[in-house]
Amino acid sequence: MRKILPLALLTTFVMATPRALLAQREADPADVATVDGIVAALYDVISGPADQKRDWDRWNSLFIEGARLISVGVTPDGGVVRYRVLSPQDYVDLSGPYLEENGFFEREIHRESQRFGQIAHLFSTYESRHTASDPDPFQRGINSIQLVNDGHRWWIATVMWDSERPDNPIPSRYLDRG
Repeated sequence: MRKILPLALLTTFVMATPRALLAQREADPADVATVDGIVAALYDVISGPADQKRDWDRWNSLFIEGARLISVGVTPDGGVVRYRVLSPQDYVDLSGPYLEENGFFEREIHRESQRFGQIAHLFSTYESRHTASDPDPFQRGINSIQLVNDGHRWWIATVMWDSERPDNPIPSRYLDRG
C-alpha cells in the first residue's frame, strides 16, 4: 500500500532541496531582489526595437525550474476558449523571432498585488506597441504573475495572460485611475 504524504511534509522536502539545484542560472541582483525589480525585468527583456536581439539569458534567470507561461484566448470565431502552455524556452523559441523581427514594446500600466509569506500574485495590466513611440497600443491585456521568494531572491513561477477584446474589455479596476 502506498503511503500518501501530507502537504506539510512535502513542503519540508522541497524546502530541503539544495539551493544550487533551484538556482541554476545567475541573475542580476537588481532584477530579482524585489517584486518591482523582477516585473520590470520581465517586461524589459521582451521589449525592444526590430532587429534587436533580446537578452534570453537574462530572461531565463528570472524563472524557477519548471516555470510555465500560459496564453489564454478564444478561437478566431470567438467560440472556443483555448490556451497554450509553454516553458520559458518554448516562449523564446516561438515568440523570440517575432519580437526581434517586428519590434515589440510591452509596459505595465497598472498592478494589483497580493502577498502571503514567500508567495506573491500580481494582476499586471499591460499595453503592447510595435515601437516605443507608437501613440496607441495595438494590444492590451492582463498578465497574471505568480512569484516565489526562496529567502534570497524572487522567481517567476507562472505567467498567464489574456488579451483585451471587444467581448473581453479590461475592467476599470485594472486600469490606472489617474
